[in-house]
Amino acid sequence: MAIKKPISDQPLVSIVTPSFNSEKFIAETIASVQNQTFTDWELLIVDDASSDDTVVYINKSQAQDTRIKCFPLTENKGPANARNLGIKNAQGKYLTFLDADDIWFPEFLETSIAEAKKHHFVFASYQRLDENLNPYLPDFIVPKKVNYTDILKSNSISCLTAFLDIDKLGKKYMPLIKKRQDMGLWLQYLKEIDIAYGIQKPLAIYRIRKNSLSRNKKSLLKYQWKFYREVADLSVVESAYYMTCWAYKGFIKYRN
Repeated sequence: MAIKKPISDQPLVSIVTPSFNSEKFIAETIASVQNQTFTDWELLIVDDASSDDTVVYINKSQAQDTRIKCFPLTENKGPANARNLGIKNAQGKYLTFLDADDIWFPEFLETSIAEAKKHHFVFASYQRLDENLNPYLPDFIVPKKVNYTDILKSNSISCLTAFLDIDKLGKKYMPLIKKRQDMGLWLQYLKEIDIAYGIQKPLAIYRIRKNSLSRNKKSLLKYQWKFYREVADLSVVESAYYMTCWAYKGFIKYRN
């Protein structure tokens, strides 16, 4: 592969990817970024002290493509810390996220930029496949728009497709909690801009891995409750209401 350089000193899009023991998938994820029809980007991969060969794959890609930057951590501190380090170092006008086992379709960036020029916070629909990229669940088609209350009821904005104009909205950081960090970030923005806009066309692949914590709703209950009480600062009654909405909508979202 020929060495590539950013089109400008300050790339238009910054992509933040946290990685941890992702050697099985990271090369495919990186390739999906390199295959984008829009090319003026930087990929900030923050490796959270992987014990496998993840960093080997990242370094190989970085040596071939100068748009890729690796930030290896010596201590595992979780995805919120990793993403926040990526946000801190982001140089682009736009900010987006891609986990180390997920995949974008080639037109993801081009389409998201076009929508973000009209709306500063956008997000897209996505396919839901298994580890081997076989069909697993129906495509998740996002709402046309959501507000703060909508996200409290059900977080329909995935890190996989969230796209922010940080020139307009500024940089904000994820709360340092084990789960629901992304939800905390979206709510910070939605306190200020009221609405985020959804793209109904699937533009990415969310890889559903075996024993994924995000799929185990029962194990997530304590994290969701803690989020409502400690991060969103809701009362017990409010938390109970939103927890009920979240559980029902989660059942619908992951129903075959």
